[in-house]
Amino acid sequence: MQLIRNFTELFMESAPWLMLGLFIAGMMRSYLPSDLLARHLGKPGFTSVVKAALIGAPLPLCSCGVIPAAVGLRRSGASKAATTSFLISTPETGVDSISVSYAMLGPFMAIVRPIAAIVSAIAAGLLVGRDEESKPVKKKACCCKKEEPEEEVSCCSKEPTPSAGAVLGKLKSGLRFTCVDLVKDITLWLMIGLVFAALVKTYVPNEFLAQWGDGFLAFVVMAAIGVPMYICATASTPIAAGLLFSGVSPGAVLVFMLVGPATNLATMGLVKVELGTRALFAYLGGVIGVGFAFGYLTNFMAERLQIDFAAQVEHVHAMGNTPVNYVLSVLLAGLMTYSVVARFKKKS
Repeated sequence: MQLIRNFTELFMESAPWLMLGLFIAGMMRSYLPSDLLARHLGKPGFTSVVKAALIGAPLPLCSCGVIPAAVGLRRSGASKAATTSFLISTPETGVDSISVSYAMLGPFMAIVRPIAAIVSAIAAGLLVGRDEESKPVKKKACCCKKEEPEEEVSCCSKEPTPSAGAVLGKLKSGLRFTCVDLVKDITLWLMIGLVFAALVKTYVPNEFLAQWGDGFLAFVVMAAIGVPMYICATASTPIAAGLLFSGVSPGAVLVFMLVGPATNLATMGLVKVELGTRALFAYLGGVIGVGFAFGYLTNFMAERLQIDFAAQVEHVHAMGNTPVNYVLSVLLAGLMTYSVVARFKKKS
């Protein structure tokens, strides 16, 4: 059956890149200092907004995972602007979604996507920062005013070198986060995305969507679909690939990949409660406005450079027909099956 064949091909083509991205994401989760974010995002202004966007962009957090992280940042003293920037850049892109974008959309979109995500995060953060009420939340002082003696530390002292056991423990923690938590978070929507892409590839004739797949109307449609949709950056990629190769312009596809992961009812509710109504409008304006701007820019560059997306993807796929590809595909399928079985056991 052609549908099953197309689904299998898409799964096997994306599996090695997805496994690579998941592994890098797990290592980043384990080895990045836990206090790094709050330490750099507490001061209001342009610098903290840029830092928040750059720190959030590679982090392995999806639309649901970024919410508690953003709340923790805000209540630890991060400014409204920095919190907004982090809340957008983190779900819009990541090391896993970049690798999958390279496999399914080609190198051009794999480069444009994270750049657009960072710019949209910075723009929205600066818009929120214009609010005169945007002041950092002050940390609550301890009720005890008694001064505690400080431990004397030699100026020539240095941080202790992590033991081999600690390093191994972090490695195990990162692998567990990758194989259990991350896979569990992306399995459902990734499968939906792959099925959608396989359906489009099987039943939708080439250029069928081209009649409305370009221009402002296409951008509006993609934004309208993406705003209420609950989907992570990685899972949105196969859907985007199905749209792209059915005639939708690369700019409109980019709008979907930016708006979908960054906006959903849960995220918008958090922004309204934690940052205010004005911040919510600035949040949406920054994401959608920059998405449209980069959409037009992407279409212009793709046409000017005469980019053949199908040829780019075929070149990437030609590199993957190896025994390693089959092994990683089986491994990913096993991890996804385990996550589904574990979820059903937990409910029963």
